[in-house]
Amino acid sequence: MQRKKVFISSVQSEFAAERQMLFDYLTSDALLGKFFEPFIFERMEAKDQPAQMVYFGQVEMCDVYIGLFGKKYGFEDITGVSPTEREYDLATELHKTRLIYIKNAAKREEKEAILISKIEKDVVRKSFSDTDELKAAVYASLIRYLEEKEIIRLFPFDATFNRNATPEDIDEKKVKNFVARARIKRNFPFDESDDYRTVLSHLDLVENEKVTNAAILLFGKKTQKFMITSSVKCCQFYGNRIEKPIPSYHIYDGDVFELIDQAVSFVMSRIDAKVSDRNKTVLADVEPELPLQAVIEAIVNAVCHRDYTSNASVQVMLFKNRLEIWNPGQLPYGLTVEMLKTKHASRPANPLLARPMYLFGSIEQVGTGTEMIVEKCIEKGLRPPEFEQDSNFNVTLWRNEDNQEEMNISEKVTEKVTERVTENQRMILESITKNPYLSSDELSSIVGISAVKIRQNLSKLKAKNLIERIGPNRGGGYWKVTDIDQKIIKTECKSIQENVPENLPDVPENVPENLPDVPENVPENRLAAIIDIIGNDAEISMLNLSKTLNVTHKTVKRDIQVLKAKGLIERIGPNKGGYWKIKTQKDL
Repeated sequence: MQRKKVFISSVQSEFAAERQMLFDYLTSDALLGKFFEPFIFERMEAKDQPAQMVYFGQVEMCDVYIGLFGKKYGFEDITGVSPTEREYDLATELHKTRLIYIKNAAKREEKEAILISKIEKDVVRKSFSDTDELKAAVYASLIRYLEEKEIIRLFPFDATFNRNATPEDIDEKKVKNFVARARIKRNFPFDESDDYRTVLSHLDLVENEKVTNAAILLFGKKTQKFMITSSVKCCQFYGNRIEKPIPSYHIYDGDVFELIDQAVSFVMSRIDAKVSDRNKTVLADVEPELPLQAVIEAIVNAVCHRDYTSNASVQVMLFKNRLEIWNPGQLPYGLTVEMLKTKHASRPANPLLARPMYLFGSIEQVGTGTEMIVEKCIEKGLRPPEFEQDSNFNVTLWRNEDNQEEMNISEKVTEKVTERVTENQRMILESITKNPYLSSDELSSIVGISAVKIRQNLSKLKAKNLIERIGPNRGGGYWKVTDIDQKIIKTECKSIQENVPENLPDVPENVPENLPDVPENVPENRLAAIIDIIGNDAEISMLNLSKTLNVTHKTVKRDIQVLKAKGLIERIGPNKGGYWKIKTQKDL
Protein backbone atom coordinates (compact mmCIF):
# COMPACT_ATOMS: atom_id res chain seq x y z
CA MET A 1 0.00 0.00 0.00
CA GLN A 2 1.26 3.47 -0.87
CA ARG A 3 1.99 5.51 2.25
CA LYS A 4 -0.07 8.61 2.98
CA LYS A 5 1.86 11.87 2.57
CA VAL A 6 1.95 14.20 5.60
CA PHE A 7 2.86 17.88 5.17
CA ILE A 8 4.12 19.54 8.38
CA SER A 9 3.53 23.31 8.36
CA SER A 10 4.71 25.92 10.89
CA VAL A 11 7.02 28.88 11.40
CA GLN A 12 10.30 27.00 11.04
CA SER A 13 12.32 29.10 13.48
CA GLU A 14 9.75 28.70 16.28
CA PHE A 15 9.06 24.99 15.89
CA ALA A 16 12.41 23.60 14.64
CA ALA A 17 12.60 20.98 17.43
CA GLU A 18 8.95 19.91 17.08
CA ARG A 19 9.19 19.60 13.30
CA GLN A 20 12.28 17.41 13.51
CA MET A 21 10.70 15.31 16.27
CA LEU A 22 7.57 14.68 14.22
CA PHE A 23 9.59 13.81 11.11
CA ASP A 24 11.75 11.31 13.01
CA TYR A 25 8.75 9.87 14.86
CA LEU A 26 6.62 9.29 11.78
CA THR A 27 9.58 7.84 9.93
CA SER A 28 10.74 5.42 12.64
CA ASP A 29 7.56 4.35 14.49
CA ALA A 30 6.81 0.67 13.81
CA LEU A 31 3.12 1.35 13.08
CA LEU A 32 2.92 4.90 11.76
CA GLY A 33 6.00 4.39 9.60
CA LYS A 34 4.11 1.76 7.59
CA PHE A 35 1.33 4.18 6.67
CA PHE A 36 2.76 7.72 6.59
CA GLU A 37 5.51 9.57 4.74
CA PRO A 38 6.26 12.98 6.37
CA PHE A 39 7.60 16.08 4.64
CA ILE A 40 9.47 19.04 6.16
CA PHE A 41 11.25 21.63 4.07
CA GLU A 42 14.50 21.29 6.02
CA ARG A 43 14.99 17.71 4.82
CA MET A 44 14.45 18.49 1.16
CA GLU A 45 17.37 18.45 -1.24
CA ALA A 46 18.29 21.64 -3.09
CA LYS A 47 16.15 22.49 -6.12
CA ASP A 48 16.16 25.20 -8.72
CA GLN A 49 12.64 26.27 -7.73
CA PRO A 50 11.19 29.07 -5.59
CA ALA A 51 10.57 27.91 -2.03
CA GLN A 52 6.93 28.92 -2.19
CA MET A 53 6.34 26.74 -5.25
CA VAL A 54 7.87 23.78 -3.42
CA TYR A 55 5.63 24.38 -0.39
CA PHE A 56 2.47 24.61 -2.45
CA GLY A 57 3.39 21.57 -4.52
CA GLN A 58 3.81 19.48 -1.37
CA VAL A 59 0.52 20.71 0.05
CA GLU A 60 -1.24 19.70 -3.16
CA MET A 61 0.30 16.21 -3.04
CA CYS A 62 -0.26 15.57 0.66
CA ASP A 63 -3.07 13.50 2.19
CA VAL A 64 -2.76 14.99 5.68
CA TYR A 65 -1.85 18.56 6.62
CA ILE A 66 -0.39 19.08 10.12
CA GLY A 67 -0.31 22.71 11.25
CA LEU A 68 1.67 23.91 14.28
CA PHE A 69 0.83 27.39 15.57
CA GLY A 70 2.29 29.36 18.50
CA LYS A 71 3.55 32.90 19.22
CA LYS A 72 4.96 34.02 15.86
CA TYR A 73 3.14 34.75 12.61
CA GLY A 74 6.34 34.42 10.56
CA PHE A 75 7.73 36.01 7.40
CA GLU A 76 5.24 38.05 5.33
CA ASP A 77 5.22 38.37 1.55
CA ILE A 78 4.58 41.62 -0.30
CA THR A 79 0.84 41.28 0.40
CA GLY A 80 1.40 40.83 4.14
CA VAL A 81 0.52 37.11 4.29
CA SER A 82 2.86 34.47 5.74
CA PRO A 83 3.70 31.17 3.96
CA THR A 84 2.17 29.31 6.93
CA GLU A 85 -1.21 30.96 6.45
CA ARG A 86 -1.10 30.43 2.69
CA GLU A 87 -0.34 26.72 3.23
CA TYR A 88 -3.30 26.42 5.57
CA ASP A 89 -5.59 28.23 3.11
CA LEU A 90 -4.49 25.97 0.25
CA ALA A 91 -5.04 22.82 2.34
CA THR A 92 -8.53 24.11 3.17
CA GLU A 93 -9.31 24.89 -0.45
CA LEU A 94 -8.19 21.41 -1.53
CA HIS A 95 -10.22 19.72 1.24
CA LYS A 96 -7.19 18.05 2.81
CA THR A 97 -7.44 16.37 6.19
CA ARG A 98 -6.23 19.13 8.55
CA LEU A 99 -4.78 18.35 11.98
CA ILE A 100 -4.17 21.55 13.95
CA TYR A 101 -2.05 21.82 17.12
CA ILE A 102 -1.71 25.12 18.99
CA LYS A 103 1.06 25.59 21.51
CA ASN A 104 0.01 27.20 24.79
CA ALA A 105 1.38 30.74 25.04
CA ALA A 106 0.71 33.74 27.31
CA LYS A 107 1.12 36.18 24.44
CA ARG A 108 0.99 35.89 20.63
CA GLU A 109 1.70 38.22 17.76
CA GLU A 110 -1.45 39.97 16.62
CA LYS A 111 -1.59 38.35 13.17
CA GLU A 112 -0.93 34.92 14.70
CA ALA A 113 -3.82 35.39 17.11
CA ILE A 114 -6.09 36.41 14.21
CA LEU A 115 -4.96 33.37 12.18
CA ILE A 116 -5.62 31.00 15.11
CA SER A 117 -9.07 32.56 15.56
CA LYS A 118 -9.82 31.90 11.88
CA ILE A 119 -8.61 28.30 12.14
CA GLU A 120 -10.68 27.59 15.26
CA LYS A 121 -13.82 28.50 13.29
CA ASP A 122 -12.94 25.87 10.65
CA VAL A 123 -11.66 22.82 12.53
CA VAL A 124 -11.26 21.34 15.98
CA ARG A 125 -7.74 21.99 17.23
CA LYS A 126 -5.64 20.40 19.97
CA SER A 127 -3.41 22.36 22.33
CA PHE A 128 -0.04 21.23 23.68
CA SER A 129 2.70 22.49 25.99
CA ASP A 130 5.71 20.34 25.08
CA THR A 131 6.95 17.84 22.52
CA ASP A 132 5.68 14.83 24.48
CA GLU A 133 2.12 16.18 24.47
CA LEU A 134 2.40 17.02 20.78
CA LYS A 135 3.70 13.54 19.99
CA ALA A 136 0.81 11.84 21.84
CA ALA A 137 -1.78 14.11 20.23
CA VAL A 138 -0.44 13.51 16.69
CA TYR A 139 -0.33 9.75 17.30
CA ALA A 140 -3.98 9.69 18.44
CA SER A 141 -5.11 11.81 15.48
CA LEU A 142 -3.30 9.72 12.89
CA ILE A 143 -4.60 6.45 14.33
CA ARG A 144 -8.13 7.89 14.17
CA TYR A 145 -7.45 8.90 10.57
CA LEU A 146 -6.43 5.32 9.71
CA GLU A 147 -9.57 3.95 11.37
CA GLU A 148 -11.88 6.40 9.60
CA LYS A 149 -10.33 5.53 6.25
CA GLU A 150 -10.66 1.84 7.21
CA ILE A 151 -6.96 1.35 6.63
CA ILE A 152 -6.79 -0.26 10.05
CA ARG A 153 -9.68 -1.48 12.18
CA LEU A 154 -9.97 -2.08 15.90
CA PHE A 155 -13.19 -4.02 15.35
CA PRO A 156 -14.15 -6.70 12.81
CA PHE A 157 -15.38 -5.34 9.51
CA ASP A 158 -18.96 -6.33 10.16
CA ALA A 159 -19.01 -4.46 13.49
CA THR A 160 -17.51 -1.29 12.03
CA PHE A 161 -19.90 1.60 11.42
CA ASN A 162 -20.40 2.45 7.77
CA ARG A 163 -19.55 6.12 7.26
CA ASN A 164 -21.98 6.60 4.39
CA ALA A 165 -25.03 4.66 5.61
CA THR A 166 -27.93 5.80 7.78
CA PRO A 167 -30.95 3.93 9.21
CA GLU A 168 -32.86 5.09 6.14
CA ASP A 169 -30.73 2.69 4.08
CA ILE A 170 -32.18 -0.29 5.99
CA ASP A 171 -35.23 -2.07 4.53
CA GLU A 172 -37.81 -2.23 7.32
CA LYS A 173 -39.75 -5.00 5.57
CA LYS A 174 -36.63 -7.19 5.42
CA VAL A 175 -36.13 -6.76 9.18
CA LYS A 176 -39.74 -7.74 9.90
CA ASN A 177 -39.48 -10.81 7.64
CA PHE A 178 -36.31 -11.76 9.50
CA VAL A 179 -38.07 -11.40 12.87
CA ALA A 180 -40.93 -13.65 11.77
CA ARG A 181 -38.59 -16.42 10.69
CA ALA A 182 -36.14 -16.06 13.60
CA ARG A 183 -39.04 -16.30 16.04
CA ILE A 184 -40.04 -19.65 14.55
CA LYS A 185 -36.51 -20.97 14.06
CA ARG A 186 -34.77 -19.84 17.25
CA ASN A 187 -37.52 -18.44 19.50
CA PHE A 188 -36.33 -14.89 18.84
CA PRO A 189 -37.82 -12.60 21.56
CA PHE A 190 -39.40 -10.08 19.15
CA ASP A 191 -42.32 -10.09 16.72
CA GLU A 192 -43.27 -8.15 13.60
CA SER A 193 -45.07 -5.46 15.58
CA ASP A 194 -41.84 -4.34 17.28
CA ASP A 195 -40.04 -1.28 15.88
CA TYR A 196 -37.38 -2.40 13.45
CA ARG A 197 -34.80 -0.06 14.99
CA THR A 198 -35.32 -1.74 18.35
CA VAL A 199 -34.62 -5.09 16.72
CA LEU A 200 -31.46 -3.77 15.04
CA SER A 201 -30.28 -2.26 18.33
CA HIS A 202 -30.86 -5.58 20.12
CA LEU A 203 -28.66 -7.27 17.51
CA ASP A 204 -25.98 -4.55 17.99
CA LEU A 205 -26.36 -3.55 14.35
CA VAL A 206 -27.07 0.15 14.95
CA GLU A 207 -26.17 2.78 17.52
CA ASN A 208 -28.16 6.00 17.40
CA GLU A 209 -27.88 7.07 13.75
CA LYS A 210 -24.81 4.93 13.04
CA VAL A 211 -25.24 1.73 11.02
CA THR A 212 -22.81 -1.19 10.99
CA ASN A 213 -21.60 -2.89 7.85
CA ALA A 214 -23.36 -6.06 9.05
CA ALA A 215 -26.71 -4.24 9.06
CA ILE A 216 -26.20 -3.21 5.42
CA LEU A 217 -25.19 -6.75 4.42
CA LEU A 218 -28.22 -8.26 6.17
CA PHE A 219 -31.01 -5.76 5.55
CA GLY A 220 -29.75 -3.05 3.20
CA LYS A 221 -32.06 -1.64 0.55
CA LYS A 222 -29.12 -1.44 -1.84
CA THR A 223 -26.27 -3.40 -0.29
CA GLN A 224 -23.92 -3.12 -3.27
CA LYS A 225 -24.20 0.69 -3.17
CA PHE A 226 -22.01 0.53 -0.06
CA MET A 227 -20.07 -2.71 -0.69
CA ILE A 228 -19.88 -3.31 -4.42
CA THR A 229 -17.80 -6.50 -4.14
CA SER A 230 -20.29 -8.15 -1.77
CA SER A 231 -22.04 -9.57 -4.86
CA VAL A 232 -21.73 -13.25 -5.82
CA LYS A 233 -20.48 -14.28 -9.27
CA CYS A 234 -21.82 -17.55 -10.67
CA CYS A 235 -20.68 -19.18 -13.88
CA GLN A 236 -21.03 -22.51 -15.61
CA PHE A 237 -18.41 -24.07 -17.88
CA TYR A 238 -18.91 -26.77 -20.49
CA GLY A 239 -15.81 -28.71 -19.52
CA ASN A 240 -13.49 -29.07 -16.55
CA ARG A 241 -11.43 -25.92 -17.15
CA ILE A 242 -12.05 -22.19 -17.00
CA GLU A 243 -12.38 -21.39 -20.68
CA LYS A 244 -14.72 -19.74 -23.13
CA PRO A 245 -17.45 -20.03 -24.19
CA ILE A 246 -19.24 -19.63 -20.88
CA PRO A 247 -22.82 -20.83 -21.32
CA SER A 248 -24.13 -19.11 -18.20
CA TYR A 249 -22.70 -16.22 -16.19
CA HIS A 250 -24.54 -14.15 -13.58
CA ILE A 251 -23.52 -11.51 -11.05
CA TYR A 252 -26.07 -11.54 -8.24
CA ASP A 253 -26.75 -8.54 -6.02
CA GLY A 254 -28.79 -8.19 -2.85
CA ASP A 255 -28.50 -8.83 0.88
CA VAL A 256 -26.75 -11.97 2.15
CA PHE A 257 -29.96 -14.00 2.29
CA GLU A 258 -30.84 -13.08 -1.31
CA LEU A 259 -27.30 -13.83 -2.48
CA ILE A 260 -27.41 -17.30 -0.93
CA ASP A 261 -30.81 -18.12 -2.45
CA GLN A 262 -29.75 -16.96 -5.91
CA ALA A 263 -26.42 -18.79 -5.87
CA VAL A 264 -28.00 -22.05 -4.63
CA SER A 265 -30.71 -21.80 -7.30
CA PHE A 266 -28.04 -21.22 -9.96
CA VAL A 267 -26.30 -24.47 -9.05
CA MET A 268 -29.34 -26.67 -8.42
CA SER A 269 -31.04 -25.66 -11.66
CA ARG A 270 -27.97 -26.67 -13.70
CA ILE A 271 -27.06 -30.07 -12.30
CA ASP A 272 -28.65 -33.43 -13.08
CA ALA A 273 -31.60 -34.67 -11.05
CA LYS A 274 -33.41 -37.99 -10.86
CA VAL A 275 -37.20 -37.84 -10.68
CA SER A 276 -39.06 -40.77 -9.11
CA ASP A 277 -42.37 -42.04 -10.43
CA ARG A 278 -45.76 -41.22 -8.93
CA ASN A 279 -47.08 -44.72 -8.26
CA LYS A 280 -47.83 -43.90 -4.63
CA THR A 281 -48.28 -40.14 -4.61
CA VAL A 282 -48.87 -37.26 -7.00
CA LEU A 283 -45.65 -35.71 -5.77
CA ALA A 284 -42.45 -36.95 -7.35
CA ASP A 285 -39.24 -37.05 -5.35
CA VAL A 286 -36.46 -35.10 -7.04
CA GLU A 287 -33.00 -36.32 -6.14
CA PRO A 288 -30.33 -33.83 -7.25
CA GLU A 289 -26.91 -34.98 -8.31
CA LEU A 290 -25.24 -32.98 -5.53
CA PRO A 291 -26.68 -33.03 -1.98
CA LEU A 292 -28.71 -29.84 -1.55
CA GLN A 293 -27.67 -29.38 2.09
CA ALA A 294 -23.99 -29.55 1.17
CA VAL A 295 -24.39 -26.99 -1.62
CA ILE A 296 -26.29 -24.63 0.67
CA GLU A 297 -23.78 -24.96 3.50
CA ALA A 298 -20.79 -24.35 1.23
CA ILE A 299 -22.35 -21.21 -0.24
CA VAL A 300 -23.55 -19.93 3.14
CA ASN A 301 -20.05 -20.35 4.57
CA ALA A 302 -18.53 -18.42 1.69
CA VAL A 303 -20.96 -15.51 2.05
CA CYS A 304 -20.85 -15.40 5.85
CA HIS A 305 -17.14 -15.91 6.49
CA ARG A 306 -15.55 -14.07 3.56
CA ASP A 307 -13.24 -11.08 3.89
CA TYR A 308 -15.46 -8.12 3.00
CA THR A 309 -12.48 -5.75 2.84
CA SER A 310 -11.22 -7.64 -0.22
CA ASN A 311 -11.86 -6.31 -3.71
CA ALA A 312 -12.75 -9.86 -4.79
CA SER A 313 -16.20 -11.46 -4.73
CA VAL A 314 -17.41 -14.93 -3.83
CA GLN A 315 -17.28 -17.06 -6.98
CA VAL A 316 -19.45 -20.13 -7.61
CA MET A 317 -18.19 -22.13 -10.59
CA LEU A 318 -19.93 -25.20 -11.95
CA PHE A 319 -17.74 -27.46 -14.08
CA LYS A 320 -18.70 -30.74 -15.72
CA ASN A 321 -17.03 -32.79 -12.98
CA ARG A 322 -17.19 -30.51 -9.94
CA LEU A 323 -18.56 -27.45 -8.17
CA GLU A 324 -16.01 -24.94 -6.87
CA ILE A 325 -16.78 -22.12 -4.45
CA TRP A 326 -14.09 -19.48 -3.96
CA ASN A 327 -14.22 -17.29 -0.92
CA PRO A 328 -11.88 -14.26 -0.53
CA GLY A 329 -10.89 -15.03 3.04
CA GLN A 330 -8.58 -16.93 5.34
CA LEU A 331 -9.19 -19.60 7.96
CA PRO A 332 -9.00 -18.29 11.54
CA TYR A 333 -5.65 -18.69 13.26
CA GLY A 334 -5.23 -22.20 14.64
CA LEU A 335 -7.87 -23.79 12.38
CA THR A 336 -6.50 -26.08 9.67
CA VAL A 337 -8.06 -27.55 6.55
CA GLU A 338 -7.95 -31.04 8.08
CA MET A 339 -9.82 -29.84 11.17
CA LEU A 340 -12.74 -28.77 8.96
CA LYS A 341 -13.58 -32.41 8.27
CA THR A 342 -14.40 -33.05 11.95
CA LYS A 343 -16.15 -31.14 14.72
CA HIS A 344 -14.27 -27.96 15.56
CA ALA A 345 -14.68 -24.68 17.39
CA SER A 346 -16.80 -22.07 15.60
CA ARG A 347 -14.74 -18.95 14.92
CA PRO A 348 -16.69 -16.74 12.51
CA ALA A 349 -14.71 -14.08 10.70
CA ASN A 350 -17.76 -11.81 10.89
CA PRO A 351 -19.43 -12.57 14.25
CA LEU A 352 -21.96 -9.73 14.08
CA LEU A 353 -23.08 -10.97 10.66
CA ALA A 354 -23.08 -14.63 11.69
CA ARG A 355 -25.48 -14.30 14.64
CA PRO A 356 -28.50 -13.02 12.65
CA MET A 357 -27.78 -15.65 9.99
CA TYR A 358 -27.89 -18.25 12.77
CA LEU A 359 -31.17 -16.85 14.10
CA PHE A 360 -32.57 -16.92 10.55
CA GLY A 361 -31.62 -20.59 10.26
CA SER A 362 -28.98 -20.16 7.58
CA ILE A 363 -26.06 -21.43 9.68
CA GLU A 364 -25.20 -23.29 12.84
CA GLN A 365 -22.81 -21.97 15.45
CA VAL A 366 -21.34 -25.22 16.65
CA GLY A 367 -18.70 -25.78 13.96
CA THR A 368 -20.41 -28.75 12.27
CA GLY A 369 -21.17 -27.22 8.86
CA THR A 370 -18.09 -28.37 6.99
CA GLU A 371 -18.26 -31.79 8.64
CA MET A 372 -21.84 -32.10 7.36
CA ILE A 373 -20.69 -31.21 3.82
CA VAL A 374 -18.27 -34.15 3.93
CA GLU A 375 -20.86 -36.56 5.35
CA LYS A 376 -23.58 -35.66 2.83
CA CYS A 377 -21.26 -36.07 -0.16
CA ILE A 378 -20.00 -39.46 1.04
CA GLU A 379 -23.57 -40.62 1.76
CA LYS A 380 -24.38 -39.71 -1.84
CA GLY A 381 -21.56 -41.94 -3.08
CA LEU A 382 -19.50 -38.98 -4.27
CA ARG A 383 -15.82 -38.32 -3.75
CA PRO A 384 -15.09 -36.54 -0.47
CA PRO A 385 -15.15 -32.77 -0.91
CA GLU A 386 -11.87 -30.87 -0.78
CA PHE A 387 -10.99 -27.75 1.21
CA GLU A 388 -8.02 -25.65 0.17
CA GLN A 389 -6.47 -22.49 1.59
CA ASP A 390 -4.31 -20.31 -0.64
CA SER A 391 -4.97 -16.69 -1.47
CA ASN A 392 -8.66 -17.67 -1.23
CA PHE A 393 -10.48 -20.35 0.70
CA ASN A 394 -11.80 -22.88 -1.81
CA VAL A 395 -14.35 -25.69 -1.48
CA THR A 396 -14.71 -28.37 -4.17
CA LEU A 397 -17.74 -30.68 -4.36
CA TRP A 398 -17.24 -33.49 -6.86
CA ARG A 399 -20.09 -34.36 -9.19
CA ASN A 400 -21.23 -37.83 -10.24
CA GLU A 401 -18.44 -39.93 -11.75
CA ASP A 402 -20.61 -40.56 -14.80
CA ASN A 403 -20.21 -36.93 -15.74
CA GLN A 404 -16.46 -37.39 -15.97
CA GLU A 405 -16.68 -40.53 -18.11
CA GLU A 406 -19.15 -39.20 -20.67
CA MET A 407 -17.90 -36.86 -23.38
CA ASN A 408 -19.17 -33.30 -23.12
CA ILE A 409 -21.89 -32.57 -25.65
CA SER A 410 -20.43 -29.15 -26.32
CA GLU A 411 -17.15 -30.75 -27.37
CA LYS A 412 -19.02 -32.95 -29.87
CA VAL A 413 -20.98 -30.07 -31.31
CA THR A 414 -17.84 -27.97 -31.58
CA GLU A 415 -15.95 -30.81 -33.24
CA LYS A 416 -18.67 -31.27 -35.86
CA VAL A 417 -19.60 -27.72 -36.81
CA THR A 418 -16.99 -25.31 -35.46
CA GLU A 419 -15.83 -24.23 -38.93
CA ARG A 420 -19.36 -23.76 -40.26
CA VAL A 421 -21.11 -21.62 -37.64
CA THR A 422 -20.59 -18.55 -35.50
CA GLU A 423 -20.17 -18.71 -31.74
CA ASN A 424 -23.82 -17.74 -31.13
CA GLN A 425 -24.99 -20.35 -33.61
CA ARG A 426 -22.86 -23.00 -31.92
CA MET A 427 -24.44 -22.16 -28.56
CA ILE A 428 -27.90 -22.40 -30.16
CA LEU A 429 -27.04 -25.83 -31.55
CA GLU A 430 -25.82 -27.06 -28.17
CA SER A 431 -28.93 -25.76 -26.45
CA ILE A 432 -31.51 -27.26 -28.79
CA THR A 433 -29.60 -30.54 -28.90
CA LYS A 434 -30.13 -30.78 -25.16
CA ASN A 435 -33.71 -29.47 -25.26
CA PRO A 436 -35.35 -29.38 -28.73
CA TYR A 437 -38.48 -27.69 -27.35
CA LEU A 438 -36.76 -24.41 -26.45
CA SER A 439 -38.53 -21.28 -27.64
CA SER A 440 -36.84 -18.23 -29.16
CA ASP A 441 -37.28 -16.34 -25.88
CA GLU A 442 -35.69 -19.17 -23.92
CA LEU A 443 -32.79 -19.37 -26.37
CA SER A 444 -32.39 -15.60 -26.06
CA SER A 445 -31.96 -15.94 -22.30
CA ILE A 446 -29.41 -18.75 -22.68
CA VAL A 447 -27.30 -17.28 -25.48
CA GLY A 448 -27.53 -13.67 -24.32
CA ILE A 449 -28.80 -12.04 -27.51
CA SER A 450 -32.24 -10.73 -28.48
CA ALA A 451 -35.06 -13.02 -29.61
CA VAL A 452 -34.94 -11.30 -33.02
CA LYS A 453 -31.26 -12.24 -33.38
CA ILE A 454 -32.09 -15.78 -32.27
CA ARG A 455 -34.66 -16.14 -35.04
CA GLN A 456 -32.20 -14.75 -37.59
CA ASN A 457 -29.57 -17.29 -36.52
CA LEU A 458 -32.10 -20.13 -36.58
CA SER A 459 -32.92 -19.20 -40.18
CA LYS A 460 -29.23 -19.29 -41.07
CA LEU A 461 -28.80 -22.70 -39.41
CA LYS A 462 -31.77 -24.02 -41.39
CA ALA A 463 -30.22 -22.62 -44.57
CA LYS A 464 -27.03 -24.56 -43.77
CA ASN A 465 -29.13 -27.73 -43.31
CA LEU A 466 -27.92 -28.05 -39.73
CA ILE A 467 -31.39 -27.95 -38.19
CA GLU A 468 -35.00 -28.36 -39.23
CA ARG A 469 -38.30 -27.54 -37.60
CA ILE A 470 -40.65 -30.45 -36.93
CA GLY A 471 -44.26 -29.44 -36.45
CA PRO A 472 -45.71 -25.95 -36.00
CA ASN A 473 -43.71 -22.97 -34.79
CA ARG A 474 -46.01 -22.64 -31.80
CA GLY A 475 -47.73 -25.28 -29.69
CA GLY A 476 -46.07 -28.65 -30.11
CA GLY A 477 -43.27 -28.18 -32.62
CA TYR A 478 -39.61 -28.86 -31.89
CA TRP A 479 -36.13 -28.54 -33.40
CA LYS A 480 -34.18 -31.40 -34.95
CA VAL A 481 -30.42 -31.14 -35.38
CA THR A 482 -29.62 -32.81 -38.68
CA ASP A 483 -25.86 -32.56 -39.14
CA ILE A 484 -24.56 -33.94 -35.84
CA ASP A 485 -24.14 -37.64 -35.20
CA GLN A 486 -27.49 -38.59 -33.65
CA LYS A 487 -25.92 -41.51 -31.86
CA ILE A 488 -23.63 -39.11 -30.04
CA ILE A 489 -26.54 -36.83 -29.23
CA LYS A 490 -28.58 -39.70 -27.87
CA THR A 491 -25.72 -40.78 -25.63
CA GLU A 492 -25.01 -37.29 -24.40
CA CYS A 493 -28.62 -36.31 -23.79
CA LYS A 494 -29.80 -39.53 -22.15
CA SER A 495 -29.56 -37.99 -18.66
CA ILE A 496 -32.15 -35.40 -19.70
CA GLN A 497 -34.75 -37.94 -20.76
CA GLU A 498 -34.21 -40.93 -18.50
CA ASN A 499 -35.96 -41.04 -15.14
CA VAL A 500 -38.78 -38.86 -16.48
CA PRO A 501 -42.11 -40.45 -15.40
CA GLU A 502 -44.07 -41.98 -18.26
CA ASN A 503 -47.34 -40.40 -17.21
CA LEU A 504 -48.93 -38.14 -14.67
CA PRO A 505 -52.17 -38.87 -12.80
CA ASP A 506 -55.36 -38.31 -14.74
CA VAL A 507 -56.90 -34.87 -14.53
CA PRO A 508 -59.56 -34.81 -11.77
CA GLU A 509 -63.14 -34.85 -12.97
CA ASN A 510 -63.99 -31.56 -11.31
CA VAL A 511 -61.50 -29.51 -13.36
CA PRO A 512 -63.47 -26.73 -15.14
CA GLU A 513 -64.17 -27.44 -18.79
CA ASN A 514 -63.29 -23.94 -19.90
CA LEU A 515 -59.63 -24.13 -18.96
CA PRO A 516 -57.33 -22.73 -21.68
CA ASP A 517 -55.57 -25.23 -23.90
CA VAL A 518 -52.58 -26.85 -22.28
CA PRO A 519 -49.38 -26.71 -24.33
CA GLU A 520 -47.95 -30.04 -25.37
CA ASN A 521 -44.45 -31.40 -24.82
CA VAL A 522 -43.75 -29.60 -21.53
CA PRO A 523 -40.72 -31.39 -19.96
CA GLU A 524 -41.93 -33.51 -17.02
CA ASN A 525 -38.69 -33.05 -15.09
CA ARG A 526 -39.24 -29.29 -15.06
CA LEU A 527 -42.80 -29.75 -13.81
CA ALA A 528 -41.49 -31.98 -11.04
CA ALA A 529 -38.86 -29.37 -10.20
CA ILE A 530 -41.55 -26.69 -9.90
CA ILE A 531 -43.55 -28.85 -7.48
CA ASP A 532 -40.40 -29.47 -5.45
CA ILE A 533 -39.58 -25.76 -5.31
CA ILE A 534 -43.14 -24.84 -4.31
CA GLY A 535 -43.02 -27.52 -1.62
CA ASN A 536 -40.06 -25.73 -0.06
CA ASP A 537 -41.38 -22.19 -0.58
CA ALA A 538 -45.14 -21.88 -1.02
CA GLU A 539 -44.93 -18.10 -1.38
CA ILE A 540 -42.39 -18.05 -4.23
CA SER A 541 -43.31 -15.77 -7.13
CA MET A 542 -43.35 -16.76 -10.80
CA LEU A 543 -40.49 -14.34 -11.39
CA ASN A 544 -38.30 -16.13 -8.83
CA LEU A 545 -39.41 -19.50 -10.22
CA SER A 546 -38.21 -18.44 -13.66
CA LYS A 547 -34.85 -17.34 -12.21
CA THR A 548 -34.47 -20.59 -10.25
CA LEU A 549 -35.24 -22.75 -13.29
CA ASN A 550 -33.33 -20.48 -15.69
CA VAL A 551 -36.28 -20.19 -18.07
CA THR A 552 -38.40 -17.26 -19.13
CA HIS A 553 -41.31 -15.87 -17.14
CA LYS A 554 -43.62 -16.86 -20.01
CA THR A 555 -42.43 -20.48 -19.79
CA VAL A 556 -43.10 -20.66 -16.05
CA LYS A 557 -46.62 -19.27 -16.53
CA ARG A 558 -47.24 -21.98 -19.13
CA ASP A 559 -45.89 -24.71 -16.82
CA ILE A 560 -48.02 -23.47 -13.92
CA GLN A 561 -51.02 -23.65 -16.24
CA VAL A 562 -50.19 -27.29 -16.99
CA LEU A 563 -49.84 -28.19 -13.30
CA LYS A 564 -53.14 -26.49 -12.50
CA ALA A 565 -54.88 -28.30 -15.34
CA LYS A 566 -53.55 -31.63 -14.10
CA GLY A 567 -54.92 -30.83 -10.66
CA LEU A 568 -51.50 -30.94 -9.01
CA ILE A 569 -51.39 -27.40 -7.61
CA GLU A 570 -53.72 -24.52 -6.90
CA ARG A 571 -53.30 -20.86 -5.98
CA ILE A 572 -54.71 -19.81 -2.62
CA GLY A 573 -55.39 -16.08 -2.38
CA PRO A 574 -54.35 -13.29 -4.75
CA ASN A 575 -51.28 -13.28 -6.99
CA LYS A 576 -49.62 -10.89 -4.55
CA GLY A 577 -49.92 -12.07 -0.97
CA GLY A 578 -51.27 -15.55 -1.71
CA TYR A 579 -49.48 -18.89 -1.80
CA TRP A 580 -49.27 -22.17 -3.69
CA LYS A 581 -50.88 -25.38 -2.46
CA ILE A 582 -49.76 -28.79 -3.66
CA LYS A 583 -52.70 -31.18 -3.85
CA THR A 584 -52.36 -34.60 -2.26
CA GLN A 585 -54.23 -37.75 -3.16
CA LYS A 586 -56.70 -36.83 -0.42
CA ASP A 587 -57.38 -33.51 -2.14
CA LEU A 588 -57.92 -35.28 -5.44
